Amino acid sequence: MSRAEPPVSRASITVRTGIGYDSHRFAAGGPMILGGVRVPSEVKLVGHSDGDAIAHAVTDAVLGAAAAGDIGEMFADTEEANRGRDSIEMLRAAVARVRARGFRVGNVDVTVIAERPKIGPHRAAMCEALAAALGVSTDDVSVKGKTNERMGFVGREQGLACIAVATLVAIAAG
Repeated sequence: MSRAEPPVSRASITVRTGIGYDSHRFAAGGPMILGGVRVPSEVKLVGHSDGDAIAHAVTDAVLGAAAAGDIGEMFADTEEANRGRDSIEMLRAAVARVRARGFRVGNVDVTVIAERPKIGPHRAAMCEALAAALGVSTDDVSVKGKTNERMGFVGREQGLACIAVATLVAIAAG
């Protein structure tokens, strides 16, 4: 006969990890907003908000790590107030939500899967914008670009996708 372990309280967990994903299709008429940065482009990302797929993936990763909902629950695409909304503002609100639950962001790692635009020339600015919204140093934010080797909707240059991982750290009671 085995004895069940008592559940671990949230207060005893010091590190939590979340994964976020987002994708958007392209439409004519840039610029494109990615990671809080205006990227010169002849196309933009289609979305109810400003379409910033990086910020959306990071927002879901941060919320997921704290088991605090998701971006769609916080900012429904059926709400007119969210039309054209700044996704960095949405990320800041998610960070405030997880802080209220006793966590701060430790680090974030993002992979953008796109044939275009190239991420490298904009990486430093994206890391700065994301770090400011997350309340961390730019040393705690990584943004990488990868192609999809011309496969699928990304390879056909119909849109792009992002995957983000966020680590949260429990805020020490003081």
